[in-house]
Amino acid sequence: MRIRPPVPIGYCLIGLLALCALPFHASAGAEDDTMVVALSKPLTTVDRLYSIQREGLILSRLTDDGLFFVDPETLEFVPLAASSYEWVSDTELDVTIRNDVMFHDGSPLTVEDVVYTFEWVINEESDTSRGPVIRSWLESVEKLAPGKVRFNLKLPYPMALRDMAISIPLRKQGTYDKAGSETDEQPLNGIGPYRVTEFSAGREIVLDRFEGYYQASPKANPAIENMVFRVIPDQGTQQAELLSGGIDIMMDVPPDVADNVSHLPGVKRLEGNDIRIGYITLDAAGYVDPDSPFTNLKVRQAINHAINREEITKYLMRGSAEVVHFACHPRQFGCNADGPRYPYNPEKAKQLLTEAGYPDGFSFKLWAYREKIIAEAVVSDLKAIDLDVDLRFVKLNVFSKVRNSKDMQAFFASYGSGGTADASASTGVHFAANSARNYSGDDALADTVIAAEQTIDAEERKRLYRQALNRIAEQAYWVPMFSYSQNFLLTPELEFSVPKDGVPRFWQASWRQ
Repeated sequence: MRIRPPVPIGYCLIGLLALCALPFHASAGAEDDTMVVALSKPLTTVDRLYSIQREGLILSRLTDDGLFFVDPETLEFVPLAASSYEWVSDTELDVTIRNDVMFHDGSPLTVEDVVYTFEWVINEESDTSRGPVIRSWLESVEKLAPGKVRFNLKLPYPMALRDMAISIPLRKQGTYDKAGSETDEQPLNGIGPYRVTEFSAGREIVLDRFEGYYQASPKANPAIENMVFRVIPDQGTQQAELLSGGIDIMMDVPPDVADNVSHLPGVKRLEGNDIRIGYITLDAAGYVDPDSPFTNLKVRQAINHAINREEITKYLMRGSAEVVHFACHPRQFGCNADGPRYPYNPEKAKQLLTEAGYPDGFSFKLWAYREKIIAEAVVSDLKAIDLDVDLRFVKLNVFSKVRNSKDMQAFFASYGSGGTADASASTGVHFAANSARNYSGDDALADTVIAAEQTIDAEERKRLYRQALNRIAEQAYWVPMFSYSQNFLLTPELEFSVPKDGVPRFWQASWRQ
């Protein structure tokens, strides 16, 4: 299938309508050192322990710190509120905490606070968002000395540092004693470089720079004094606000919108490759039908050869999107497969279908919930090799229900790995034995994946992930499609680094001098 890029819309008309639609908001911009960020989805809490939203993660990187954090350059997990750590054994992790960290209320961070935080998280009655995950690997936490704590794990778990970095902001001892999990009624007392001064659920969050933040942190001395997060669900309204000065930055801008709006005066575009990948899963296990064509390896290989991923990526995804060949993002640790690749070759696809016993093709449903234009392009490519494809484009809640019921013959989806640069967050999530996303039915593959998740030996993990990824490619369980392009639209006076893992770090932002 030959694909051509969409014809640009009349962006001048958009600009004219935008400038007339909304009043100028003087609160945004360098003049009063306030950066205003548009959020598409509302937050019901500013406490990361009770939020699984990506928006909550973005906010928590400003208001909170954990013992570790994700280095923005290497994407490795390194000490933050911790000064050092040591794996005493495969299931014992000793962490020394910094002695210069202060909560927003002025009190110092202590070992007792660290123990309290993790004991609260693994307490089933606390009902924290990541509690079940943390309880799956953490047995207990104990104070060893005034500045040292030990984590006792239930099993070897190399992603412990990841969970501490992304999911567990530190809390002052006694934080939840009175309010339980009803955290919205009390001010957030974090240790991050910004503190929450106002929170209107579903509308606006106001932060100001915390002057007591510890200087040894890589997040110390952020350039911008104040930040405001405004909930603006409609992207057209976000564009209008950007053009009128009501906001300073838009996130997650579709490539076609970024192409058009970035031509307008007073708008700057930033783009970069995202860790999120798109893929197609095939029902190799035969969950829908034990006699399904998808249980035949040659059929799965044919579908891989039939889809023109290069043109779909170049002309439809555009920007910094790139074709991916394996079930992970190349930026992730362990994504070092060397198994078979499937170049676009519709003639070979037809040959494989004939060899599999389907010279005239067959009928099936392809499910999708996002990027309909991509799903339609895939359908067009598959029809070109005589497959009769019924596209079922549905809302995410319907998609998830049907997928989790193992009632899809094939589906197009994407996964952002929670911003985690490790194959466990992609390969592990999709091919673990108990995963609703796993349609391979391959027990040996699942065993390899779990083995990689239960050793802290880095080289052994690489070997196991290579083995797993090569197996996935050899059996064509997936059609890996592409990585995504991140697009930001912002005021030209704002400097900002595009994140390598797809999670913005606004403490890096500054005004142009």
